Amino acid sequence: MSPDPELSPRRAARAEAERLATEALAQIPPPAPTRRQLREGAGAARGEVPQRPSAARRGLAQTLAALPADRRRRLAVVLGAGAAVIVGVVVAIGAAAGSAHDAAASASVDDTVSADVAGPPAVPDEGLPVPQVSAVAATATPCDDPAFTAALGQGDDTAAIAAAGGGAAFRSVVASGIAPCVSLSDPDREWLVVNKQRPLDPIDYAPGDLVMPSNVRALEQSALRAAPAEALSAMVRAAADAGAGEIGYLSAFRSYSTQKSTYAGRVAVGGVAEADRESARPGYSEHQTGKAVDIVPCNGSCGTLDDVAASPQGAWVREHAWEFGFITRYAEGREDYSGYEPEAWHLRYIGPELAQAYHDGGYTTLEEFFGLPAAPTY
Repeated sequence: MSPDPELSPRRAARAEAERLATEALAQIPPPAPTRRQLREGAGAARGEVPQRPSAARRGLAQTLAALPADRRRRLAVVLGAGAAVIVGVVVAIGAAAGSAHDAAASASVDDTVSADVAGPPAVPDEGLPVPQVSAVAATATPCDDPAFTAALGQGDDTAAIAAAGGGAAFRSVVASGIAPCVSLSDPDREWLVVNKQRPLDPIDYAPGDLVMPSNVRALEQSALRAAPAEALSAMVRAAADAGAGEIGYLSAFRSYSTQKSTYAGRVAVGGVAEADRESARPGYSEHQTGKAVDIVPCNGSCGTLDDVAASPQGAWVREHAWEFGFITRYAEGREDYSGYEPEAWHLRYIGPELAQAYHDGGYTTLEEFFGLPAAPTY
C-alpha cells in the first residue's frame, strides 16, 4: 500500500521530533524534587514503601543528573526549537489539508448554486401579469365645485349651501376641515361665528344693508340686516297666527361705539368678571353683526328680557324659531362653551338651512355645530 500523501509528512515530522527529544532527554538534568517525591522520602523515613519508577525513567533521571548545568540549558533550547519546528510542520500540513477541503466544499456549493439559480423562468406566451392598482378617490370638497365657488363669490349663502348638498352636508364639510374656502370669520356670511375667542374683522365692522323689520313692535330704533329682518317679521306673524301672542324686540344691531358704552355700563355696575358673563366686549358682540335680536313678550304692553323664558311666546320660539332661520344662541347650561349666561331672548340668525341642521342635530352651541373649540373666556 502506498503511503498517504497527506499523512507521510506528518509521520516524518513526528519521527524526527521523537529522535531529537530522545537525544535531548538523555542530557537534561533531573528536575528539582517535587512535593510528591519529598512526601515519598518522608514516608521512607517512617518505614513506608514508596512506589518505584520504572527502570527507563530511573536511568534517564540518572543520566540527566550527571550533566553539567550549562549542557542542561543548551539541551532545553534545542528541545524548544525542535518543538517549534514540529508545530510549524503540523500547522502547515493542516492548512494545506484545510485549503483542499475548502476548495472541494466551494466547488460543491458553486455546483449547487448553479443548479438552483438557472436564471429567470421563461416568459409565458400570454406575457407577464400586469399589477392592478386601484385608484383612490380624493376627498370630495365643495371648494372644487364651480357652482359652490361661484355662489361664494357672488355672496349668495343660500345657493352656496344648496350647492354643498344642504345645511347638514355644508356643516359636515366645514366642521371636518375639508372646505378651506369657507371662512367662519367672514362677517357678511350667515355662518359667521363670533365669540370671546373670535373677534370681528375688522373690529369695528358694520353691515351695510340694515333695515327695520316690518310689522314688528320695536322698543327702540334698532335695525337688522335684510335677511334676518324679513325672517323676524315672518316669525312674529306665525306666532300670532298660532295663538302664542305678540312678539316684540328690544335691541338688534349695535354699532361698535354703542357696544362699547353698553359694556362699560355693565362693568361700572358689577365689575369686569360679571360684565363678561352677560355682555360682550366691543368687537366681540353678535349684535354688531346685524344678525342678532333680543325679543320680548308683548300682551298690550311688552315685558322684559327676563320674562321671555316663562312666557307662551318664549315656549313657541324654542319650538319653532329654527323654521325661520333663528337659533337660541346662549342655551341653558352651556356657559362653559359659549361663555355667557343663558339668554332665552337672544336669537341669532344663521339661515333656515343651517338652522334646520342645528335643530335636527340637537346642537346647543354654534361652536360645537361647526367643530370649533369652546370659548368661555377672552
